[in-house]
Amino acid sequence: MLPTFVIFLREGVEASMIVAILLAYLSRSGHRDHFRDVYLGVGAALLLAFGGGAAAFLLVHTYEGSRVQTIFETATFLLACGVLTYMTFWMHSHARSLSSELRARTDSAMGSRTRWSLSLVAFQAVGREGLETVVFTLAIFFAASSGGTSFAASVPAAALGAGLGVLASLIIALAIYRLGHRLNLGRFFRIVGTLLMLFAAGLLVDAIENLQQLGWLPLLTHPLWNTSLVLSETGTLGDILHTFLGYAARPTGLQVVAYIVYIMAAVGGFVWLSGRPSRTRRAAVSS
Repeated sequence: MLPTFVIFLREGVEASMIVAILLAYLSRSGHRDHFRDVYLGVGAALLLAFGGGAAAFLLVHTYEGSRVQTIFETATFLLACGVLTYMTFWMHSHARSLSSELRARTDSAMGSRTRWSLSLVAFQAVGREGLETVVFTLAIFFAASSGGTSFAASVPAAALGAGLGVLASLIIALAIYRLGHRLNLGRFFRIVGTLLMLFAAGLLVDAIENLQQLGWLPLLTHPLWNTSLVLSETGTLGDILHTFLGYAARPTGLQVVAYIVYIMAAVGGFVWLSGRPSRTRRAAVSS
């Protein structure tokens, strides 16, 4: 439940921000009649995300327990890890210019005098968030199932976390609309981004475990320790830690090395980059 809550919270806030920016700009420029075009694009994007997610779920469920599922979930782990890492750094570097970029794309769409152009802007912006969410949710299902929970049994808890995440994102979106400058969105995305990078590290570890089980990565395959008697992956706490942080009771040497290297490079780099503006501003003030 916790991983889907964080994922849907983050993606929901970003999607809400995008829609709010589009609608606010259209309202200020006197084009409220184009709200319908934005809603049309958002609706189409949500349909694509839900449809793609349902199709992927049914496809994978058909091959549950087979080698095909293992290969598919390994690819999903790697894709989700890469996308999570990329989007976290991308949001950090584009957060300040996101509003101006969307306004420029809106002006271009309005200049084309084609109503579908504005719908396409909304569809592309929100659709990207939706498809990312589908990939991450599948990765969560796979991680839960590899920890001992069946693929189908993980759905109720994941759905509850997703629902709570969407609800929380809507509350935050309303707070953004009401409070505006009083909210520190930069801090919000730094905290959530760091959590998601930890989740990405866990996905990388799960991918390596699958690759070693498939015989495609026969390196450092010997387990370094066994903590299953202290904290089993099939228990409640162990399952949560495995799904969200990649906890493994019997990790291989390559899993441990990959986890440490990713945390130091990706998470450490993100935290360092996030702290740079603050240090720069403090230096400017002190001088």
